[in-house]
Amino acid sequence: METDKSLLSEEDIKHRYITPALERVWNPSDIRMELPITAGRVNIRGNLEVRERPKFADYVLYTQSGHPLAIVEAKDNKHTVSYGLQQAKAYAEMMDVKFAYSSNGDAFTEFDYLTGVERELPLDAFPIPAELIARLKEEGHLTDAQVKVLEQPFYVSEGTFAPRYYQQVAVDRTLDAIARGKTRLLLVMATGTGKTYTAFQIIYRLRKAGLGKKILYLADRNILVDQSIQQDFRPLASVIHKVNYAADDRTTITSYEVYFSLYQQLFGENDEESFRELFRPDFFDLIVVDECHRGSAKADSRWRKILDYFNTAVQIGMTATPKETAYVSNIDYFGDPVYTYSLRQGIDDGFLAPFRVINVQTNIGNGWRPCKGQLDFFGKEIEDRIYNNTDYDYNIVLEDRIREVAARITYYLRHIDRMAKTIVFCADEAAAERMRHALAQQNNDMMQKYPNYVVRITGSDPYGKSQLGYFISVASPTPVIATTSQLLSTGVDCKMVRLIALDENITSMTMFKQIIGRGTRLRYDEGKRSFVIMDFRGVTRLFADPDWDGPIIEDPGFESGEGGDGKPTGGGHGGGGGGGDPAPKPFVRADGCKVYTVQETIAVYDAGGKLLKQENIIDYTKENILGQFGDLHAFIHEWNAAEKKQAIADVLAKRGVDLDKLKQAMKMDDVDDFDFICHVAYDQKPLTRRERAEGVKRRDFLSRYSGAAREVLETLLESYKNLGIKNIEKADVLRMKDFQKFGTPGRIGKLFNGKKGYEEAVRALEQELYKAG
Repeated sequence: METDKSLLSEEDIKHRYITPALERVWNPSDIRMELPITAGRVNIRGNLEVRERPKFADYVLYTQSGHPLAIVEAKDNKHTVSYGLQQAKAYAEMMDVKFAYSSNGDAFTEFDYLTGVERELPLDAFPIPAELIARLKEEGHLTDAQVKVLEQPFYVSEGTFAPRYYQQVAVDRTLDAIARGKTRLLLVMATGTGKTYTAFQIIYRLRKAGLGKKILYLADRNILVDQSIQQDFRPLASVIHKVNYAADDRTTITSYEVYFSLYQQLFGENDEESFRELFRPDFFDLIVVDECHRGSAKADSRWRKILDYFNTAVQIGMTATPKETAYVSNIDYFGDPVYTYSLRQGIDDGFLAPFRVINVQTNIGNGWRPCKGQLDFFGKEIEDRIYNNTDYDYNIVLEDRIREVAARITYYLRHIDRMAKTIVFCADEAAAERMRHALAQQNNDMMQKYPNYVVRITGSDPYGKSQLGYFISVASPTPVIATTSQLLSTGVDCKMVRLIALDENITSMTMFKQIIGRGTRLRYDEGKRSFVIMDFRGVTRLFADPDWDGPIIEDPGFESGEGGDGKPTGGGHGGGGGGGDPAPKPFVRADGCKVYTVQETIAVYDAGGKLLKQENIIDYTKENILGQFGDLHAFIHEWNAAEKKQAIADVLAKRGVDLDKLKQAMKMDDVDDFDFICHVAYDQKPLTRRERAEGVKRRDFLSRYSGAAREVLETLLESYKNLGIKNIEKADVLRMKDFQKFGTPGRIGKLFNGKKGYEEAVRALEQELYKAG
């Protein structure tokens, strides 16, 4: 008897019809089912983060070397054959695949991106891998050189994971462009999405294909070079050499295969182009330029001299923030990006962390004017004018403002996690030291336990730079707070940073994106699910700028080969110019200008920088409690009716309200959940748990019981005072140390004539706890 397909589930259709049809013509090991393409976006709801379900492709069909060729989406037989095609096409476009299919178990609908043709195929006529590859060749999408590269698998090992979909696309597009003869390429990938890993896979596969024997990886900071060698490039350790012009042996320098170098190391002491002595112009087959938005983008920079010298090599520029101005251009040199994966896409796909913004406004944010004849700490009269956020730490130093910024940062950490990794961006290195000192004073209790709880990490501070490796380490708990000026703004892999404090004037979108990128790493299983930007300068107004994560457009005013050093893009750094030491800024002690916070607002943005909501977290909580329970009477009814009070907390958690976190933030840890909700949502005066427990004793409730049974309830009441109502409701509460003197839970139950009697006694105790008065 023939099966009625309309009665079968989608899984049954796949198992009985679609999978067998595919396995008839494809090797089962090349068919991956239920493949997660994204990780699932992390959404911020109140003070909780909730991950969405990832996007899964029903089938992804691969070549033997592990490169995707086709996407197949399945639907049950209640749908038409083509019903899943649009979904298949969406996944195909994400993965850069040229063939998309849909099936309901009756047939396949195919869409060929090469020809634009959509057609239906019988269930037994699905194309074999060789046919799809042949089509790619026929349409000019695959040359012999490209096939050679395509046949090279990605490097995967126990310590190196398979590439994410966008990394695979970035690598394949780059290799495809190289195979086609392109020699200047630009890859744009948001901070935290694995640019170095992508570069490693490009280099690994090029070497396997025999198309890249001598390779140079260029960066401008030691930490970037060392991170790359020790982490993503570790599989190539035996063939890697880090260039050191002063120490390298000229007779053996050319014997390595993969070279890492700082731009500076290729120049001699007197800015000589020493690389000319070490290597012939045609020595390298491939050069990778890390963070190419910096010096290499300038047409007359010395960095460009290196690239121009090795002009026969394929050169790949990699950046998170391409720079396009009338003075600096990535596109002019490298060309349009072969692939772009933006911060917005990374957050939407769940590979990057979303963020909240706390805007802190002080009483002097919009202006402070000194009194007539007011002198600074040095005894000099302060210039009579209105100073504002663009001046503080640049043109004038206000001691109490520094204290207030440090105090707000500390207040926040005290209420979320004293060990949450934090970067404070300051106006300059001197400001970073003043902020370090202020934060050390605010956190003297932590400094006593951890002498390196707060450190300054700047370019001129050897000790601070020695702590950088510990700061970025997931395993090392300290340093916790790093104050910096520019050193941590770009490139450094700060995996666990949960708070970025902006106390620097930033007008450059490139710099802004780089700084935000310090927090975007997502470590979901380790608790890093979002991060917070605490803005003391109004810098986050840049989220409203059209350039936030927008398209890359070459500045029409850029003239290749001309221009100076580029216009400054950061905040106006005061303190004089020209030769010699800058004049000291006016320094105003705390008694000369009192500073305090007048308002804090919490804002949540989407990945595109659009403001989703701006509110006080207390207002958010109140709104959601009222939305769930309505008026006070309705809430009390729900509370009393709940068999377990944990159910109330669970309901609110689904609305994004974490009662325990919020009580901690409001310094109300000793307040019962019931009182806290009544206080926040219904303006009732809260009682502490201790006050409620004393009320039970005062009303002599416990006199209903005697002997050991009464002692058990007294112990429960003490447990409630310390840990709350949810604790005494737990089944294993009787296994806690305080109850061991009464024996096993079963024995305790007998004191109340059995388990049911014990549960009734606990219920009566709860009712007594929540009596008025």
